[in-house]
Amino acid sequence: MAGYPLDNALFNWEAGARHLARLERSGGAGSALATVALVRDEIRRRVGVSFSAADLADFYGSGTDWARQLDGVDPAAPDIQDLIDAAFWEQLKAATDFAGGRLLEGEADSGEGGTVRPDGW
Repeated sequence: MAGYPLDNALFNWEAGARHLARLERSGGAGSALATVALVRDEIRRRVGVSFSAADLADFYGSGTDWARQLDGVDPAAPDIQDLIDAAFWEQLKAATDFAGGRLLEGEADSGEGGTVRPDGW
């Protein structure tokens, strides 16, 4: 079985990060930041300390319904999936093959290691 496509995951995670950045710029990110932190902490607990971007994408591809069930997360929030995706973007920074906004050469699905950063950052 093939893993969840990293490019698809990155597309979603970057969109979530852009959404969070817009909330921060507008001054309305208080509860959103708390939600992202809760989800990110649970991702960290579930994937461990040593993982690749592809490992994180596979975990993401297995489903994110668990994040809506965390204490302190409002599952009915209209932007909940964006916030979950932003949490995955934040956790991506700890991947063994992620370095300062870039996937390390030869580690991405395409093998090209291009820049991975939400537009406007």
